[in-house]
Amino acid sequence: MTAPESPRGIVLIVDDVPENLALLHDALDEAGYTVLVATHGEAALARARQSLPDVILLDAVMPGMDGFEVACRLKAEFATAAIPIVFMTGLSDTEHVVAAFAAGAADYVTKPIRPAEVLARIAAHLQSARQMRQARTALDAFGQATVAVGTAGGRLVWQTPLARTLLRSWFEVAGEAAPPRLLDWIAVALRARREGRDPPTLLAADGARRLLASFHDRSGDDGDGEWLVVLREENDARAIEALAASFRLTAREAEVLYWVTRGKTNRDIGDILGTSPRTVHKHLEHVFEKLGVETRTAAASLAMGRLQLAGNPADSVGTGP
Repeated sequence: MTAPESPRGIVLIVDDVPENLALLHDALDEAGYTVLVATHGEAALARARQSLPDVILLDAVMPGMDGFEVACRLKAEFATAAIPIVFMTGLSDTEHVVAAFAAGAADYVTKPIRPAEVLARIAAHLQSARQMRQARTALDAFGQATVAVGTAGGRLVWQTPLARTLLRSWFEVAGEAAPPRLLDWIAVALRARREGRDPPTLLAADGARRLLASFHDRSGDDGDGEWLVVLREENDARAIEALAASFRLTAREAEVLYWVTRGKTNRDIGDILGTSPRTVHKHLEHVFEKLGVETRTAAASLAMGRLQLAGNPADSVGTGP
């Protein structure tokens, strides 16, 4: 069970010195934060996984598991990887500062602790973390299941919740490693881009279900960084049901309209449905009347708009099997 979130946010303090814990706890509590504490590395990992704090204040030098190892473990797990870590250390030499950032630190403060400085740094990192979280939530809200894959090592750097759901639905996802099929698709898509061809969109298929992928506008470079991939699931049966419900169509009319959105001709649709092109034409006349349109293009446009609102877009016109 996670801790109740205050308007200011949740901060986890990790320090083995009671006096430091008391000083920071009082300052943060007075500033309106929800404060969690841990006195050693194992407890820090457990509290972070359970409560998912907004920021972690982490002592670098502790008996047993030190702060550097704690940070590395937190950054290696999807659930805690994005939490900003601010190291606290009395060591000011370059070696330890470099070690802190190598372990994934967002910032560091030196001891003796100055509460005003700590509060200022926490406020800055908390704002950045919330903006990133809001951006990912917004992507989900607009149906953008986006995943960032590291160009070095092919690991899942971050995912929106919708992308995570799709990946787990389609593949066996182990830790932060990107599914091999996704990495294969990225390699093929990058090769197509280099050769001036359109990258493939089909990532996986299972009967009437398809998982499509495309690069985000500013991704897909070969240098260090991240590939941003947008995932989208299509489901023929679900789309047909949505069209029937949205426009009060019969099951056969909805099937005809769906295949129109896929760029199929009357003859193609007849072959798919096991009927004649003339019968398909008759169904289309009824569809046009119910939708209040006069052309296939207008019907397809109206239907695709409704499917996008329903979260099952059929926008690969002319590319259907």
